[in-house]
Amino acid sequence: MERPAFKEIKTFAEFSKYYWYREELQKICKSLGIKSSGMKAELNHVIEEYYKGSLIEENKKGPAAKIKQEAKDKALTLQTGLLECGFSFGPRFREFFSAQTGIKNFKFNVDMVASVKKVKETQDSTFTLGDLLDIFYGKKTYAKYDKISLQWNKFVHDFCKDPESSKFADKLKTAALLWKEVRDSTREKIYKHDLLEEFALKIQN
Repeated sequence: MERPAFKEIKTFAEFSKYYWYREELQKICKSLGIKSSGMKAELNHVIEEYYKGSLIEENKKGPAAKIKQEAKDKALTLQTGLLECGFSFGPRFREFFSAQTGIKNFKFNVDMVASVKKVKETQDSTFTLGDLLDIFYGKKTYAKYDKISLQWNKFVHDFCKDPESSKFADKLKTAALLWKEVRDSTREKIYKHDLLEEFALKIQN
């Protein structure tokens, strides 16, 4: 089943049946004059709201240099609000979480990244650095990482693990051809050996 053009899709339920790259979602949002920045999960949400008749526009950024400087001057605690302190994934906050966890080379995990983006998008002033630490330890959930973006990598990985893939001179090209068929259909977005037979004519070297 071929994926129709966006303008031909009438509902979000139908839209969700197909795989869309982040760049494609951005183009769609720009063409509609709605918010076109953010992760795939954010863009999907913006498009879902569009289908509901609600248009989410880009945030208008005004002069905020003074506010940012004041945020930088404040001491960080677990009670500090994420928005209040002007949180970023820079050295200052890495050092803070390194001190809290005892991990020398602290790294933010993907769910922490997703949570920060959601907090900033929704302007949730109640969310604190302590909440973010709880997410690191898995004590609470606020937003999950958009794992759909990893589907292509897993598809290629599984394709290359298939012994049959060794007969193709350009494995990546073959995987891409198969992925296009899977991506633009309503089927599960995973690699299966049966795809080699189903699309044999399209992937011949």
